[in-house]
Amino acid sequence: MYPPEIRARARRLYLAGATVAEAARAVGVSYPTVRHWCKIQPEPRQQGTALRCFRCRPEVDNLTDPAAYAYLLGLYLGDGHLVMSARVPVLRISCSNTWPGLIDACDQAMRAVLATKVQRVQQQGCVNVQSYGNHWPCLLPQHGPGMKHKRPIVLADWQRGIVAAHPGDLLRGLFHSDGCRFSNRVRVRGKEYVYPRYMFTNKSTDIMGLCQSSLDLLGIAWRMNRGNSLSVARREAVAALDRHVGPKS
Repeated sequence: MYPPEIRARARRLYLAGATVAEAARAVGVSYPTVRHWCKIQPEPRQQGTALRCFRCRPEVDNLTDPAAYAYLLGLYLGDGHLVMSARVPVLRISCSNTWPGLIDACDQAMRAVLATKVQRVQQQGCVNVQSYGNHWPCLLPQHGPGMKHKRPIVLADWQRGIVAAHPGDLLRGLFHSDGCRFSNRVRVRGKEYVYPRYMFTNKSTDIMGLCQSSLDLLGIAWRMNRGNSLSVARREAVAALDRHVGPKS
């Protein structure tokens, strides 16, 4: 499968007046493939509605809802999986039954980014929020075989731009999937103190690094309390993270 930007470039050249052969030479793709893109299947999977994959539109940089994308990316990196073995790729994110608000937010984010239909499949203790779509691989290039912590997780340049502009939304997705906000209790000289605290746990050093760098962008203090666990505990840091994440609902 060719990157979506190659197909979009070939179509732009063809629509601007180039022949199929000229467009094929310009993008370095075979004539039959470019002919299929431009003449046989000019708008993949449109079926009467506008193509919603912002990576495959001619205006590649025109993302309709970057905040929703950053949030969905965080959910995917935490508890998501892109199933490529089915006839049509399936984005599946597992959400605990304990947090119905999270299930709704995940559903809404999928619809805002790409999906026209979202399914909720009840499992033991959780709901799989899922959407079928040929273009999910375009939007989540981190998909691959095996567990995320056993392979590199590197953002594409266009993803880094979105995350840099919306670090709070990425953090909301990460903490809603693999994090929590709770009341921490400590006893000092016989007196008990209770204060709110955030924790984020993930075995992937790359995903942990994305969490750390996003916190840094917002000026939120954090520390690693274990090799795979990050803590935000200072009063001002918790208050700042509350503005972007807040407790699950």
